Amino acid sequence: MNDITSQITGFLSAALRRQVEPDDDYFAQGLADSLFALELVTFVESRFALTVEVEDLDLDSFRTANRITQFVRRKTGAPQSGEAHAESD
Repeated sequence: MNDITSQITGFLSAALRRQVEPDDDYFAQGLADSLFALELVTFVESRFALTVEVEDLDLDSFRTANRITQFVRRKTGAPQSGEAHAESD
């Protein structure tokens, strides 16, 4: 698990008070609601120093830790899975 995903799963596990794996869909499992979605967006913005724009507010991008990781990488220009990592990682 990469650093971004582990930070996200750590936040999710603490906030939802249960262990969350990278591919767990906590919305489909009934563990999260729209209020939690706002909290999650706020966490992502503050932790990864990015802005979630209105057009970014697609629930599918926030359903799992792995999807959030992909979203963060797109927004920050970080390498996607399978791409070479920068030496200053």
